[in-house]
Amino acid sequence: MADLLETAGPEAPTLCEGWRTRDLAAHVVVRERRPDAAGGMLVKQLAPRLERVMAEFTAKPYEELIQLIRTGPPRFSPFNLKQVDEMSNIVEFYVHTEDVRRAQPDWSPRELDPVFQNALWSRLERTARLMGRSVPTGLVLRRPDGQTVVAHRGTPVVTVTGEPSELVLFAYGRQSAAKVDLDGDADAITKLRETKQLGI
Repeated sequence: MADLLETAGPEAPTLCEGWRTRDLAAHVVVRERRPDAAGGMLVKQLAPRLERVMAEFTAKPYEELIQLIRTGPPRFSPFNLKQVDEMSNIVEFYVHTEDVRRAQPDWSPRELDPVFQNALWSRLERTARLMGRSVPTGLVLRRPDGQTVVAHRGTPVVTVTGEPSELVLFAYGRQSAAKVDLDGDADAITKLRETKQLGI
């Protein structure tokens, strides 16, 4: 991610609405280094503090943000624990890397290691129901090999098929950029595509 952000420069577009690469880099740094502010991503009452800290980090030299990403979380950060890092950052870093890659006009899909695909699928299995809680239709996520996870019970059902990496992007609100196939009722598919974020 650090290499990609460095190559793209601070003003490149991303798939995160309203964010350039500088904003995304600041987000990654704040999330790992400022837990006192990062809570604002989940708790509305803490959002003003998050906004202030984000503004502070966004104003830093871009090269400094890249270096902070490269060096990783400080010793006191929970993200410095291997188990927390693996649980929290595999999906986070993959999605944000693709946020930069797929916002560029000349992007192309990349082949991911099967072990990494399985790791993404494992995270998706654990979080699918949370992510699908506000979906207006039934939602099933399916790998090409037939493995499935129910993200939301309901009718009509839309089945989204793709590699775990693409299903993760779809589930995290990057529907237009995810390389997936949707099968089901036409109106339900339209509603699902218009859902800005699937519970995240």
